[in-house]
Amino acid sequence: MDGLGRKVLVAAFDGWNDAGEAASAAVSHLREAGSYEPVFSVDPELYFDYQYTRPQMVADADGRRSLRWPEATILKPAAPIGDTQLWLLTGVEPARAWQAFSSELVDVALREDISGFVSLGSMMSDVPHTRPISVFAGSDSEHLRTTLDLERSTYEGPVGILSVLSHAIETAGIPSAGLWASVPHYVAGHTPSPKATLALLDRLAELTGADVPRGELGTEAVAWEASIDAAAADDEEMTEYIKQLERTRDTWDSPEASGDAIAQEFERYLRRGGDGPSKPGRDDPRRS
Repeated sequence: MDGLGRKVLVAAFDGWNDAGEAASAAVSHLREAGSYEPVFSVDPELYFDYQYTRPQMVADADGRRSLRWPEATILKPAAPIGDTQLWLLTGVEPARAWQAFSSELVDVALREDISGFVSLGSMMSDVPHTRPISVFAGSDSEHLRTTLDLERSTYEGPVGILSVLSHAIETAGIPSAGLWASVPHYVAGHTPSPKATLALLDRLAELTGADVPRGELGTEAVAWEASIDAAAADDEEMTEYIKQLERTRDTWDSPEASGDAIAQEFERYLRRGGDGPSKPGRDDPRRS
């Protein structure tokens, strides 16, 4: 695919960038659907706060226990299929030394001749679960915006590790794009969102031209939506709130709507520090 090239690094991190676990689940889905082997992992002692992201005790099939430490790992496909290779970067958002963290990963990307970078994120938004998941697709690269029809963000303010890493990679000469899925805030903190994961993978396939497996995500997305329908049916206030969100979304999707509505929602999310609205139906006072 012209623009991102044939060796694309796809990144997602647990934490602030991952409402409804949609982004990390997308990378996990790619990893489980293919065969990957690790290329590089950062030293967890340098970047993670273990009081915030604690190591996990795990047991294998024979009952042997071991510690699993927080990580950020680059993986490559063991048996590449098709013209475009999707490499993966998965892990936990670091607690400190973000510039050094980014520099290490950029060095590996350059060493491995990575031709493009796509970051995956998901944000809590004022959107209904009954409509298609909106995905903001943006880039600071004028060439990518023209070639792949991406948006240009005008946001200024606090950012997460995805923005820091994307900036470092772009500065190093590797074209970078970002995909952010809008997850309904009234469910984002309570359940994984396969519908948002599917939307991210669909858009990733469009951007890269890669063969992206979806597996059972379509069926899981339908079941996810039906479960929320059932829960909302017994709550009049929630039902009315969802109808309100549907009316707003339908206005966005109308021919008369501004083409940058999704971009504006993405920038509002960043301005409020990644926090969703405090209560359904109530405006967040931190909005710009």
